[in-house]
Amino acid sequence: MANNTDRDFNSWLPFLTLLRKEILRFWRVATQTLLAPIVTAALYLFVFGATLGDRLTIVDGFSYAQFVIPGLIMMGIINNSFANTSSSLFMSRYLGGIVDLLVTPVTPPQFIMAYTLAAMLRGLLVGAVVWLISTMFAALPWESPLLGITMAMLASFMFAQFGLIAAIYAQSFDTISMYTSFLILPLIFLGGVFYPISILPEPWGQFSYLNPLFYLIDGFRHALIGYGDTSYLVAFSFSATLALVLFIWAAWLIGNGHRLRS
Repeated sequence: MANNTDRDFNSWLPFLTLLRKEILRFWRVATQTLLAPIVTAALYLFVFGATLGDRLTIVDGFSYAQFVIPGLIMMGIINNSFANTSSSLFMSRYLGGIVDLLVTPVTPPQFIMAYTLAAMLRGLLVGAVVWLISTMFAALPWESPLLGITMAMLASFMFAQFGLIAAIYAQSFDTISMYTSFLILPLIFLGGVFYPISILPEPWGQFSYLNPLFYLIDGFRHALIGYGDTSYLVAFSFSATLALVLFIWAAWLIGNGHRLRS
């Protein structure tokens, strides 16, 4: 029995080692990976909370600060979850360290989950601190706390997968930056972070429903303040389906060693 226990532990030891390495990687440069995005979010909160928070109302029953805060929290989670996996895996490819990982007894699911859990930890840490800072500007009712936490975890998981995919296809560090600057950030800003899409004139309102990040942001806001442009069921179902698709895609790429052995 003891031998079986030791054997089970040893089979997970490479996974735990890789997970520890990924957590330490962003923790050792916490000023860059944690403090910098928190400061950026704090500036957003100051601008929209201290200056416009109680002076502007775009949704009945809520201040502008209450409306914006869930989107800013989600923005921090998304950006940092993506940045962690994309930068780490691409750096391993660029420096050749990926070769050492490929010869270790780490299965593709363990490989993915080690990177994913570390990215989720970073993204959720940033999101939690942004929320704590936001309490100085406005109080959120937390209509459905469990659903809000679930949506936050789903967003961090989704963009951890997207970060892995981006790192595999990227040709340079500039490519990684392009994903953030020309894809993720525009989708975040056009996904209803600063405004409800219901106030947009047509056809822009309908176009917003084609934005996958709208469902993450709207579902999270719905759970926190009880207001959303779509139902929580639709937001969660769409986001969960997209997260599953990205996970399968990442698993296929890593399982086949696509562009990892070159």
